[in-house]
Amino acid sequence: MLKNDLFLRAARGEATERTPVWLMRQAGRILPQYRALRGRLSGFKELVETPELASEVTIQPVDALDVDAAIIFSDILVVPEAMGLTYEMVEARGPLFPEVIKSAADVDRLRVADPHEHLGYVLDALRITRKALNGRVPLIGFAGAPFTILAYMVEGHGSKTFSKARRLLYQEPALAHRLLEKITATTIAYLQAQVEAGAQVLQIFDSWAGILPPAHYSEFSARYIAQICAALDGLVPVTVFAKGAWWAIPEFAAMPCRTIGLDWNQDPQQVRREAGNKTLQGNLDPCALYGSREQVKAATQAMLRQFAGGPHIANLGHGVYPDTNPDNVRVFVDTVKEWRG
Repeated sequence: MLKNDLFLRAARGEATERTPVWLMRQAGRILPQYRALRGRLSGFKELVETPELASEVTIQPVDALDVDAAIIFSDILVVPEAMGLTYEMVEARGPLFPEVIKSAADVDRLRVADPHEHLGYVLDALRITRKALNGRVPLIGFAGAPFTILAYMVEGHGSKTFSKARRLLYQEPALAHRLLEKITATTIAYLQAQVEAGAQVLQIFDSWAGILPPAHYSEFSARYIAQICAALDGLVPVTVFAKGAWWAIPEFAAMPCRTIGLDWNQDPQQVRREAGNKTLQGNLDPCALYGSREQVKAATQAMLRQFAGGPHIANLGHGVYPDTNPDNVRVFVDTVKEWRG
């Protein structure tokens, strides 16, 4: 039994006595205890791939920030690695794929991963974390949306334009779909296994949704997210967060996802009109947390007013930035908890 089920009830679209709150990337560099642990290891991947340590980091923000949900500490790029495309996490630079997808032969060499065989360390971390939480708060599992995963697999690293990935959509759309189909099959099996391992809510991150024009987004991203949501329907509530894809709200509204995440440039009232009875999540500008305590409180209250009229999970409009003062994060969390607007 959950001691605090506010987040889970909101994720189901049920009434709650107050707005639940958590933050994307809450488990990580904003916390000194995370930096201390990370400093003893060889790198980011060792932390992700060691279930006991990933569990410890997952629970740190529950202890330090008193948030209403925990999200498993992992990375969306474990999926391409499980499929056979290894990545590195380069300090101060981000992810790097030494080999990238360039041809049909490259796609053919990829496997549809078995989550138990190739991603067992994430499933173990979920099991350990669910037991250690002992019902304090719900546990969120996640994966990247297929297009965002394709973008990294083709580009090889982060990019402002992902022009190589986008070129593939124009020049070889059939090959892009073949790759997306493999990623989708892997992602469905992975998320289903996360539920079996203890995840009580799932989130799909489409981090690079906003780089696509609407027609391409429908063809190369939304259709695959819809397939994932359909495969998970009835298991646990699913959240879709597609940064920058404001035009896709009607498509998300038609999917069997329960919650739609908003970035900080979206108008909650407009989204509510387009999304019907969906729960909305978000959407404070992460940079608002750089302000004074009074500014953070005022910005949080202004955000909460915008979500009046339907179920809401308070969060940022993207992940919390690593140089954010944890005290300001706590002001954000406390302000949400005190809100009775």
